[in-house]
Amino acid sequence: MSGHSKWSTIKRKKGAEDAKRGKIFTRLARDIAIAARSGGGDPETNSALRLAIDRARGANMPKDNIERAIKRGTGELEGGQLEEVFYEGYAPHGAALLLKCLTDNRNRTLADVRRVFNRGSGRLAEAGAVTWMFDSKGLIIVDCKDMDADDIFLMAVEAGAEDVEISEGFAEVYTAPGDLHVVRDSLVERGLAVEDAELAMVPKTPMSLGEKETLQALNMIEALEELDDVQQVYSNLDISEEILATV
Repeated sequence: MSGHSKWSTIKRKKGAEDAKRGKIFTRLARDIAIAARSGGGDPETNSALRLAIDRARGANMPKDNIERAIKRGTGELEGGQLEEVFYEGYAPHGAALLLKCLTDNRNRTLADVRRVFNRGSGRLAEAGAVTWMFDSKGLIIVDCKDMDADDIFLMAVEAGAEDVEISEGFAEVYTAPGDLHVVRDSLVERGLAVEDAELAMVPKTPMSLGEKETLQALNMIEALEELDDVQQVYSNLDISEEILATV
């Protein structure tokens, strides 16, 4: 999803996600473990781990949970070996989907993903079929309800942001992947309320559909997000404010 539509959809689902905090913590722990396994358990030298820990803290994940996830990733604690897997495909009516999964059983994960695609009238695609439609970007969400939009824009650009989109009291600040931490820290130092920061796959060309078709695609996206092994679903589906109001 692109621009404010992406963040609006996240906000719309936040209440339901908070009710499933255990599931949220599981996904955050997996992110921490995979980052620690790839780059070591020191967040000072492992930027991916630092980002995963920041997000976990932002969700009020207990310190003990974070430390256990790090140790699982570095092999200090036993646990199933996680690996990062991406699947690509199309929702109904052609919206492109890119799924980030963390799993200890590829066969199980693929079977679960395929079942949702089949039930939702979507289709899985070969590797590379939709990846080219997305750019890897740093994405920082800033609460700007009480600030002037122009001030937010200038501060973000001065901090090194590539682009800024503002609406509904939030700013989406886009950066080069390697600049995410620097820009985030700069915005925090300037007193801005950073709600979230992540590496995201941002669609190059958003796709708009009619209301009925958009809702059908959204239903499938939400079913995919409910799968235990799915960490994130990226889409080029652009959702208008009018359609969001009806959801």
